[in-house]
Amino acid sequence: MEYRIASSMEGIQDTDWLPLEDPDFPFFDQPFLKALEATGSIGGDSGWDPIYLQAWDDKGLAGVLCGFVKSHSYGEYIFDWEWARFFQRFQRPYYPKLLHAAPMTPATGRRILLRPDSDATGVRERLIQFSLQLGVKGRLSSVHALFIPEEECAAFQEQGFVIRHSLQYHWRNQGYRDFQDFLDSFVGKRRRDIQRERQRVATHGLDIQCLSGADLKPQHAALMEEFYLTTAEKKNAIPYLREGFFEQVFSSMADRIVLVLASKNEEPVAGALNFFKGKTLFGRYWGSLAPYQDLHFELCYYQTIDFAIRQRLELFEAGAQGEHKIQRGFRPSLTRSAHRIMDPDLREPIERFIQSERLLIQEAMAELDRKSPYKTPEKL
Repeated sequence: MEYRIASSMEGIQDTDWLPLEDPDFPFFDQPFLKALEATGSIGGDSGWDPIYLQAWDDKGLAGVLCGFVKSHSYGEYIFDWEWARFFQRFQRPYYPKLLHAAPMTPATGRRILLRPDSDATGVRERLIQFSLQLGVKGRLSSVHALFIPEEECAAFQEQGFVIRHSLQYHWRNQGYRDFQDFLDSFVGKRRRDIQRERQRVATHGLDIQCLSGADLKPQHAALMEEFYLTTAEKKNAIPYLREGFFEQVFSSMADRIVLVLASKNEEPVAGALNFFKGKTLFGRYWGSLAPYQDLHFELCYYQTIDFAIRQRLELFEAGAQGEHKIQRGFRPSLTRSAHRIMDPDLREPIERFIQSERLLIQEAMAELDRKSPYKTPEKL
C-alpha cells in the first residue's frame, strides 16, 4: 500500500475518484469540492486548507480520507470553542488542527471513501493512522472527524478516538404514498397545525416550483447566491461560500440539486436549496427577499418532504438545530463525531466532558421523543 497527499482536487484524476464516491452523500463528490476550491471557499485565506489523504494499491486509488488543516472552528457545527479556550488557559495552541468533514456542511456521510473492491477494514485503519501521523508530524493539537456514520465509529475508536454525540432532527420515509398519507400519520392537532400553515402560504398568491436537472438555469444560481447572502446578512453570519460557488454547482451538479423556488407575479421572492443523492436528501440553504408568514416551513420542509416522497427517498436531513422541526415530522436523531486530542494531559479532561455530554444528550432525546406528533412511535 502506498500513501500520498494531495492539497487540491486538481491533483486527483476524475477516473480515480469517481469509483470511491459515497452513493448517498454528494458533498465529497468531485464537482462539489472543485467548486469550493475554485471559488476560494476553501483554501487560500479561508482557514480550510485541503489535505486529501490517499491509499493506493496495485489496482489504483483504494481509499481517501478528506481532510482540512483548520486555523479556526467556523463552519463546523460541532462546537469546540470551549476546548480552544481550555487549551489557551494552559498556554497551549489549539490551532492548527486537522479536521475530516464536509466543509460548512453539517451532514452525515462517509468520511473515508473506499473503492468497492478494496480491503475496507485495512484501508480505513491505515488512513486513520496516516492522519494521526500527520497530526504528530505537523504538531497539530488534535484530529477530528465530524458527522461520521455509525459504521465508521469503531475504526476511529480503535485508533484512540473518542466518539462525541450531538443532536439533529431528521425525517424518515415510512413508505408514505403521498404528502397526505404522511399527514394522516399525525395526531389531529399537529395535522391541523400544518394544514393551517400551508393554507396561510396559499393566501400569499405565490407560485412555488421544485426545479432540478435541466430545469435549473444560470439565473437560478444567481438567485440562490442572492438568497444566501441575504440570509447571512439578516443573521449577521459569515458567508462562507464565495462568489461563483452556486454558479459552479448548479452547472456541474444539477442532477443532485433541487431548488424550491417561490415567485410573486413571476418575480422570485424566496428559495430553498437542497442536494440529494441515492436515497438521501439534504436541506442546505434558504433565503427570502420579502416576509411571507410560514413560507420558510413550506419551502424548507413541506415541499421538500413532498419531493422526497415522490422520489422515494428514505432520509431527509434538514440541517443543524431546530426543535421546531419535531412538530413538522422530524425526529431527534443522534449524530456522531470522532476526536483525538494529541496532548495526553489535556485529552483526559476533554474526554470526560464528552462522556458526560453524551448522557445529557441521551436524556434530551428521551424528552424530545415525547413531543412526537405521530400517532404511533416512528423508527429512529
